[in-house]
Amino acid sequence: MYLTTKGLVLRAVAYNDNDSLLTLLTPNHGKLTVKARGLRRKNSPLTASCQLLAFGEYTLFEYRSMYTINEAYSIELFTPLRRDLQKLSLGTYFAQAAELLSQEDMPNPELLSLVLNCLHALSNMDVSETLVKAVFELRGACLAGYAPDLYGCHMCGNPFPDRFDLSEGRLECSGCRDGSSSGIRMPITQGMLEAMHYITTCDSKKLFNFSVGADTVEQLSAVTEGYLSTQLERGFSTLDFYKSLLISPQ
Repeated sequence: MYLTTKGLVLRAVAYNDNDSLLTLLTPNHGKLTVKARGLRRKNSPLTASCQLLAFGEYTLFEYRSMYTINEAYSIELFTPLRRDLQKLSLGTYFAQAAELLSQEDMPNPELLSLVLNCLHALSNMDVSETLVKAVFELRGACLAGYAPDLYGCHMCGNPFPDRFDLSEGRLECSGCRDGSSSGIRMPITQGMLEAMHYITTCDSKKLFNFSVGADTVEQLSAVTEGYLSTQLERGFSTLDFYKSLLISPQ
């Protein structure tokens, strides 16, 4: 049986001397594991369309519950991103997180759209990497079912609380600490809260149609990173590498 689908390569690993196994994020079939025969051979026609972070159209042949790529062509390779190690490493973090946020045979066009939008922003838009990272983390958490409650202190109802509980995903005033929760609270400002409201509710085509100050972006990124890793209960090696580039001379 043949299946033709668009997809984004989230991961590529060696399968044997000549082949590779790819993880594709597709709009209608969720996450798919497929074999790319001959990909590791010199001058393979699949090289461009089957590299990490390539978005393309793939014709797959299913045999014994395993998909093999029959034909493939690239739609978008995000070439400017590949010329910048720092941006490329951030893109690979998005891919690693998206692989965890997606499921086999579970349609998730919104997640695919989010990753593509963020890769496009890194490649072609005048948007800070830190803001793109924060947008991906918070919107991605929402798409995975971890939407935070951003409408006032959960205890007193104050519309301008100053803490965000990473474990519970809710707002809290510093004087209203809930003793029943042992989660980590991080400071939150009104500017951060407004940005979080926008990211979680805006149309997917307008994800980057807002701006905040540099200090707010840094604080926002710390909160969204902490929230996503807390909800998923894990860290990411790709994020660690990206952060190492921020503090190391290049």
